[in-house]
Parts: sequence; C-alpha cells; structure tokens
Amino acid sequence: MSEPALKESARRVQAALADFGFDFRVREFPASTRSAEDAAAAIGCSVAQIVKSLIFQAAESGGPVLILASGANRVDEAAVGRLLGEPIVRAKPDFVREVTGFAIGGVPPVGHRQNPTALIDRDLMALEEIWAAAGTPNAVFALTPEALCRITEGTVADIKQA
Repeated sequence: MSEPALKESARRVQAALADFGFDFRVREFPASTRSAEDAAAAIGCSVAQIVKSLIFQAAESGGPVLILASGANRVDEAAVGRLLGEPIVRAKPDFVREVTGFAIGGVPPVGHRQNPTALIDRDLMALEEIWAAAGTPNAVFALTPEALCRITEGTVADIKQA
C-alpha cells in the first residue's frame, strides 16, 4: 500500500532536500506537529530533538533571520542581536510567508524564497538525530545536526536563554 501524496508545501521541502543531495524523507502526520511538544509526541522523540525554525527580522536592515533552536530551549533574542550586530524583532506572519513561502507553524529550515541569515542552537549539535518542520503544521523530517548546518549555511552559536 502506498503512502498518500504529500501536500504541496511538503513536496517543496522534499525537493529542496533532494537538491542538497539528501534523501531525508518528509513525513506527514494526522495530528499536528506545529509545536515542539506536539511534534515530539507524534514522532516519539524528546522535545530537545525538535528543531524550532523561527523567523525574526533584523530591526535595522530588515532582513530575515532564521533561528534554529532546540525545542527544549527558549531563544535569547538579545544574544542573537549581539551576534548579528543589530537587534531582532519577531516577524509578522505576512513577512514570514513572504520571505519563506511557508506559514508559521510549518516553516522548514530549507526551501525559503529568500536566504535568511541562519543561527543554529549549539545544543542541537550534541544530538544524533533531530527533527525539523517540513512546510506544513503536520509535516516533519529527520536529519543530523551536521546536515542542518549544511542545508542552512547556519552558524552554530549559544542562543538559548539561561
């Protein structure tokens, strides 16, 4: 029996992963994977293994900033601002959709319309397998921290709140 076809947004993520030479498989769940807790429950992994893809906006330059944080951590926005050399602000839903092509709740780390500046939570690097959103509130894919660095061209940094 074959699996149902992926939704359009999830297919775009699957294609972006293939463009990087990875064969990671996007999986869609009947239950929501929108929050880190929901995703961990659906997948059967720890909340720490969930990659939260958060889009912020640089306050002065206006560019998109992609924060890839462990689901167990909160982002220290001031620390991110110091790393970037300018403060960040939470992006409005219209900005998120415009720069990524995805709605909040399903933003993946790859396949965006514009390449954002990406920062990766150092805590993710200690994990063997992590899970990221794949374009919809019900779609995810498994990958390694090293692959996350490659597909996002992100900088690993200490970005969690103490």
